[in-house]
Amino acid sequence: MLPCAGTYFVLADYSALSDATEPEFAQTMIVKYGVAVIRFVFYDSPTDRRVVRFCFAKKDETLREALRRIRAAL
Repeated sequence: MLPCAGTYFVLADYSALSDATEPEFAQTMIVKYGVAVIRFVFYDSPTDRRVVRFCFAKKDETLREALRRIRAAL
């Protein structure tokens, strides 16, 4: 990924954690863990990568709770 001087998102490659497609992974994160992720659609072939975006333009307590849930998922 390319560095960026300013953004509201962090990109996460989940390929070491799951073989799920991006839509499947996003659905699982939302339904099972209550954490919304955004599919990373800025490349030609969605099957080439397993990358999602997390928006961190949130309140600190919301981010802490999301991190707690992500840790529990792992």
